[in-house]
Amino acid sequence: MTSVNTSRDIVLAFSGGLDTSFCVPYLKEQGWTVHTVFADTGGVDAEERAFIEQRAAELGVASHVTVDGGPAIWEGFVKPFVWAGEAYQGQYPLLVSDRYLIVDAALARAAELGTNAIAHGCTGMGNDQVRFDLAVKAQGDYRIVAPIREIQKEHTQTRAYEQAYLEERGFGVRAKQQAYTINENLLGLTMSGGEIDRWEAPGEGARGWCAPRAEWPEAPLQVKVRFEQGTAVALDGETMPGAQILAKLNALFAPYGVGRGVYTGDTVIGLKGRIVYEAPGLVSLLAAHRALEDTVLTKQQNRFKPEVARKWTELVYEGFFHDPLKADIEAFLASSQAKVTGEVVLETRGGRVDAVAVTSPHILNAKGATYAQSADWGVEEAEGFIKLFGMSSTLYAQVNR
Repeated sequence: MTSVNTSRDIVLAFSGGLDTSFCVPYLKEQGWTVHTVFADTGGVDAEERAFIEQRAAELGVASHVTVDGGPAIWEGFVKPFVWAGEAYQGQYPLLVSDRYLIVDAALARAAELGTNAIAHGCTGMGNDQVRFDLAVKAQGDYRIVAPIREIQKEHTQTRAYEQAYLEERGFGVRAKQQAYTINENLLGLTMSGGEIDRWEAPGEGARGWCAPRAEWPEAPLQVKVRFEQGTAVALDGETMPGAQILAKLNALFAPYGVGRGVYTGDTVIGLKGRIVYEAPGLVSLLAAHRALEDTVLTKQQNRFKPEVARKWTELVYEGFFHDPLKADIEAFLASSQAKVTGEVVLETRGGRVDAVAVTSPHILNAKGATYAQSADWGVEEAEGFIKLFGMSSTLYAQVNR
C-alpha cells in the first residue's frame, strides 16, 4: 500500500459477480464510501449490463458508472498485439488483457472523485492481482485494497464465506452454479475449472462461442480484411471502427469453430495453468495480418521482429503494461508497419482459418523472377551464390572428413 488517503471514497472495479458483490458491503463496513465502475469490454449483453447496474444499486453504492471499453481495448491492446503477432508461449492470445483497461476506467473515476483509493476483487492466487496492482502502481500514488486477498488470510473456503456473508446481510446470490469459471470480453472467452483443472479432456459443457464440429456450416466462409499500416480498417469493403471489426469477426468465425484451443503454460509465479480459450475474431485477424506482413517486410525484418514481439507479449502477460520497455517495443512495432497496407482474403471450412489471397502495392516480388519458376539471373550466378553462401559449412565438412 502507498500513502494514507484522507478521503474515505474508494473506487471498486465492479463486475456484479460474487467477488465484487462481496467487496461492496465489506468495504462499507470498513468505513469506505464505495463507488463502483463497470468497464464493459464486450463480454456482456444489454440484459447483463442492466443487471450489473441494478446489483450495484441494490448493494448500496454511493455511485455507479458504466464505461464503454471497446474503443480502449482496440487502441490500447488489439492494435499493438496484432502488430506483434506473437501469442504467449506460442499459444495463448492474451485474452485477459482487458484488465488494464478496467484499471484505467477505475483510475479515471478516482480522479473525478478526488480519491487515491482503489479496490478490486482479485484473489490472492491468480495472475490478475499482479496485472491489476502493477497497472495501478505504475500510474500514481494509490492505495490498493483487495478484500478477497484479505479474507483469504483467515478463510480457506472463500467463495462459501462470501456467499454466507452476503446472505446474512440480506443480499441474494445468484442461484446458478457453473462447473467452470468463465471470463468473456471482446477479445474472446476463457474457461477453467472442473476436468480442465484436472488435466483431463474438456467436456461438452466446456464450450462458449465456438460451435462443435457437427454444427459447422457446410458452405465455406470467405472474408476480406483491409489493413492500413498494420491496422484493420474494413471488412468486405465496409469501413468500420476497430472494435466493431473484431466483434464482427467473432460472429462470423465462431460458427465454424475457429480460434478454439486448450492452453497449458506458465503463470506469472511459475505454476502451470490450464484453460480452454476461444478467440475466433482475434485468431482470424492475426492470420490475415501475418499473411500480409510476410509479403511486404524484408527477410531480415521477418526474422528479427518475432524476437522483439515475444518480449512485448511477456510484458503484457505478466503485468508490465506500463513499463517503459513496452512503449519502446511498440515504437519499433509501429515503425515496422509502415508498408503493411493491403487486403487479405480469409477462408475457413471449419476449425482453422487460412489467408488464401493477398493484394498490396508493397509486395516484395521481383518483376523478372518467380520462385521455382523463372529467374532473371544466370546459372553461373546461381552456382556462385550457392558456393559463397555455404562456404562455412562446406569447409567444415572438408576439414573434418
